[in-house]
Amino acid sequence: MEEIDLYLDVARDTMDGAIKHLIIELGKIRAGKASPQMLEGLQIEYYGSMTPIQNVATINTPDARTLAIKPFEKKTINDIEKAIRNSNLGFSPSNDGELIRISVPPLNEERRRELVKRAKNEIETAKINVRNIRQDANNSLRKLTKEGVSEDLVKGSEERVQKLTDSYVAKIEQIFSVKEKEIMEV
Repeated sequence: MEEIDLYLDVARDTMDGAIKHLIIELGKIRAGKASPQMLEGLQIEYYGSMTPIQNVATINTPDARTLAIKPFEKKTINDIEKAIRNSNLGFSPSNDGELIRISVPPLNEERRRELVKRAKNEIETAKINVRNIRQDANNSLRKLTKEGVSEDLVKGSEERVQKLTDSYVAKIEQIFSVKEKEIMEV
């Protein structure tokens, strides 16, 4: 039935969105290597409004331990540096008037464990999101029974939603496994 397939497609698309969001959030958790994603979410005041740092500067990684931020406009360099210092990322940027450099220090064992714990929290949030999507899809499917769709068809569709949920939870676990290995790697 078209309506059931529509609910399944919506659930799949929404679960894909949850995975994409998870990957973005995990990208913010540094694993000892410099990455432009470390600064994602960081904003500066730019012409009176808060603007993501990526919109006012280019962010590169000249080597595995360094981030280089080159503002599009020189006058924003101090604002960018201030935003980095005020964030709780633990970076000490240096500014040469044209470029901001951030040296990413190697992680100690304690900090690695904290980052794994943070990653686990993101993983749990993603799993909860996927399960909520499953619940919404199942509720929508159950409403179809009231509209005359057979219970067997709805039950079969709920099983398909559960299989979809299980596959996305497995993807989330796999993503965590990779991230944990990346964080714990010395």
